[in-house]
Amino acid sequence: MLTYAGAIIAFLIGSGFATGQEILQYFASYGFQGIVGTGAVVLILITYVAAEFLFVGHMKKFEHPSMIFRYYAGKHLGTFFDYFSILFVFLSFTVMVSGAGAVFEEHFGLPKYLGGAGLAIVVSATVWFGLKNLVDVIGKIGPVIVVVAVLLGVLSFIREPGNIAAGNAMVADLELTRASTNWFMSGLSYVGFCMLWLAAFLTALGKTARSRREAVSGGLVGGAAFSAACVVVGLGLLANIARVNGTEIPMLVLARDFSPVLAAAISVMIVAGIYTTAVPLLWAVSSRFFTDSTRNFKYLAIALAAVGAVVGLLLPFSQMVNVVYVINGYVGIFLLVLMIAKTCRRLMPRRSGWAHDAGANIDNFQESLLPENRR
Repeated sequence: MLTYAGAIIAFLIGSGFATGQEILQYFASYGFQGIVGTGAVVLILITYVAAEFLFVGHMKKFEHPSMIFRYYAGKHLGTFFDYFSILFVFLSFTVMVSGAGAVFEEHFGLPKYLGGAGLAIVVSATVWFGLKNLVDVIGKIGPVIVVVAVLLGVLSFIREPGNIAAGNAMVADLELTRASTNWFMSGLSYVGFCMLWLAAFLTALGKTARSRREAVSGGLVGGAAFSAACVVVGLGLLANIARVNGTEIPMLVLARDFSPVLAAAISVMIVAGIYTTAVPLLWAVSSRFFTDSTRNFKYLAIALAAVGAVVGLLLPFSQMVNVVYVINGYVGIFLLVLMIAKTCRRLMPRRSGWAHDAGANIDNFQESLLPENRR
């Protein structure tokens, strides 16, 4: 359970969370209301999404994880979400490359190409060894990174608690890059893009779970822990909103307040966080076309890593986070609606009359579209 929870956390803390850029745009830029409101939306929905994907993956054991989209959306919409998510996941990998380049350039004073290319090489080497080793690696690293990030956030706002109120008063006057026009839509968009990341990966993980309880518990713990971490880090950034605004790596601004040594350690942590997300992203795209650990799978992973390194180093990191994540987040909201509807039908007690027959026919139709149910 804890390994699955750790894998969820590690997957979601990539370059956006670890650098603080994602939390700044989706949470802190709306002030205290945004942190509490967006945090509540994310807590409820991410926890549900993670547990649901793992549960369905365990129960259905799809031959291909991408079949999760047809399970929720039917043949045509499911096919759209399938291919759209693959494109988005690959673009998200390029964001990871861009984030690694930004850390190398902003903190270490090295060419960003060195950081981006280095990440692509290490990630492709990890994916080469397959899903089981991937989970073992990122499931252990993820919780450590979250603990360090949360501690830094806590120290940043408890040192001068009044700074949170001051930062909250400033947000209206600052030219902040925001994910949406209001905190509620920001929260939905955040969950939306996280869903497209998690869908195939958690479906595959759920298939390996030993029990339904293990799968669901891992999703609940992982989703809740990640949401809480977002809120705490958001408070730390809000307390320093004027100083972190406009920076590529906001977390480094917080770390430098304490010591250069801590800033160096946080830089390493950020790169590790980017790595733990980039690995399953690259795996998800490669596994969509070839079976995990086969020769074609490995060759495709290397090719995608090379292309991603080129694309990811062309645009500024903060701009890529705002464009790639936000646009895809709204598409994810549509999938979320379909997921909730499917879950409600599955959990609803037996109905009578035409309502029961109609609901059963819809479920049977969707199930018949899955390859393993075709005759």
